[in-house]
Amino acid sequence: MVTIATPPLGEVLQRRAEGLVREAMADTRVVLVNGARQCGKSTLAAVVARDSGAQWRSLDSATWRQAAINDPTEFVAGSSALVIDEVQRVPDLLLAIKESVDANPRPGRFLLTGSARLPGMKSVPDALPGRMETIELWPLSQGEIDKRPAETFVDAAFADGPDLSHTSSETRAGYVSRLVRGGFPEAVARPERRRQRFLDEYVSDLINRDVLQVAQIERAQDLRRLLRLVAARSGQLLVPGNLANGLTITAPTVRRYLDLLEEVFLIKRIPAWARSLSRREVGTPKVALVDSGVAANVLGHDAAGLQLLDSPLGGLLEGFVAMELARQLTWSGERADLFHYRTKDQVEVDILLENRQGKVVAIDVKAASTVRADDFRGINHLAGRIGTDLVVGIVLYTGTATVPFGPRNRAVPLAALWEA
Repeated sequence: MVTIATPPLGEVLQRRAEGLVREAMADTRVVLVNGARQCGKSTLAAVVARDSGAQWRSLDSATWRQAAINDPTEFVAGSSALVIDEVQRVPDLLLAIKESVDANPRPGRFLLTGSARLPGMKSVPDALPGRMETIELWPLSQGEIDKRPAETFVDAAFADGPDLSHTSSETRAGYVSRLVRGGFPEAVARPERRRQRFLDEYVSDLINRDVLQVAQIERAQDLRRLLRLVAARSGQLLVPGNLANGLTITAPTVRRYLDLLEEVFLIKRIPAWARSLSRREVGTPKVALVDSGVAANVLGHDAAGLQLLDSPLGGLLEGFVAMELARQLTWSGERADLFHYRTKDQVEVDILLENRQGKVVAIDVKAASTVRADDFRGINHLAGRIGTDLVVGIVLYTGTATVPFGPRNRAVPLAALWEA
């Protein structure tokens, strides 16, 4: 029997991913909800499964974990739907699941949750190709926290282009408060000092438990120091050699540790965009921490400090925007991918969204309440190269009104991401 524990916020918030999971369960044998620990995977799985008569088995339980290890085939046997929480703890279960769904291909047989990207785990024998759909669940989006009925900025940007317009009353202080709060339900529910304590423990526990489970590492302290360096470089190019210079480890070890941090959903690498028009693009990815609250906390930044005009808000705000867009891309009707753009001449655009037809929305992020024509320099450079494939160029800023800067360029309040 599936039950739903009382969430940290005292109520079950509507998650955008719920509809995706329900659709997948209707026509797919195995559905995996994958994402960071404490982002709400178990609650979402319980909401979807509670009316189906599904059985619930959590591998965080030592008893269920031992049962799964001892006899995987018997563990997944049965005719009713089965929810397996934190399936990455016993990867060999996937072979038993594969055998079961091959024998009985009925949709909705298994709903799995996991806190590490299964195909990246060396011990995973088979990722169920053709049998499983994976749905990524991120920490709460700003619209989910605000209980807004929809967040459709990505769809609106592609559909409306330069006609996209929004007015917001959100202030710089409001943006900073949202950034340091992040999106983990447990953090959102707490006052600032208690939230900081939660985030400290969250990172420590994730490294000491989950990362050690994914792969053996030599020094956990190096991983914590690397995470801090990565957070300080939010919105910058991710060059392992440069990171290694700030640590007492080699560049290959940095690359390995970055892979681990991405496996457990602490960081996200944003690939460089190129269309092979020339070799002027830089192929190095950028990086953002999956949760802006974690990023601010590991750097020791609180809301009061980040509200100062000389604070390092810019990079953190860019990472915050990138991850809000990453969340939206999981449910948007427009199938698009997230990139950044930078040339060897250091002309750059913070974020590019490209759909399957090659149409592009270019976005720069400014932590200022005013925008100048020069703030569109990178967007204009890109427009000169891809012509009409650029749908719209947007500078997201902390002001309140949408302001035109030419036929296809607009300065738009940053809150349009979740208010539009």
